[in-house]
Amino acid sequence: MPARRRKVPAREFDICTTESPTDNSKRRFQNPFLYRVNEMQVMDPENCQSVPPLLPPALAPPKPQRAPTLYFIIAFKLLKGALLLLAAFVVYNMAGLDLQQEFARMIQQANLDIESKLFNEFAQWLDSVTEAKVRMFATGTVLYSAFSLIEGTGLTLRASWAGWLAIGESAFFVPLELYQLIQHFSVTLAIILIVNIVIVWYLYAYRERLFKHH
Repeated sequence: MPARRRKVPAREFDICTTESPTDNSKRRFQNPFLYRVNEMQVMDPENCQSVPPLLPPALAPPKPQRAPTLYFIIAFKLLKGALLLLAAFVVYNMAGLDLQQEFARMIQQANLDIESKLFNEFAQWLDSVTEAKVRMFATGTVLYSAFSLIEGTGLTLRASWAGWLAIGESAFFVPLELYQLIQHFSVTLAIILIVNIVIVWYLYAYRERLFKHH
């Protein structure tokens, strides 16, 4: 025989209660959310279990906001780190060479005047550079390139520590670049100074929106 059905007036339910025709025992099937029905039919437990619970729609994770200026800073940091790493490799391979002789050979291959004052001063400075100084300079360049690469990777991941590292690094160079600019004006140095000031202002002003805070 088909299961007996009876109508239940409209009200709010938080559980589905069914009565078994064999042992008159009551079973409760929890529904974690309240819902309203206009008409509900109480049937066998098997039929009640077959009704899927009403669940709220899954909340989509918030999408990270676009930040073109941050992308430019990330590209700048990663590119600087890669170039510094390449420069450190070149300098390290120059250790043990006669730098003054190598510089003179490069000037001759470029068909430049080796007797000019600028080249003579630079050649004299190269004569004072020892192999230990070259290796020390290459090691320092490697460390700074690693710092820039880690910094750029952290900014890519929107990590707050990377933002503070970038702010501290750029803020450290601002007074030095300003002093050098006052002593001797240079367009390149002025551009670098402006870039560092923009990085400090942007990362600090928008730190709450750009980075994850735990």
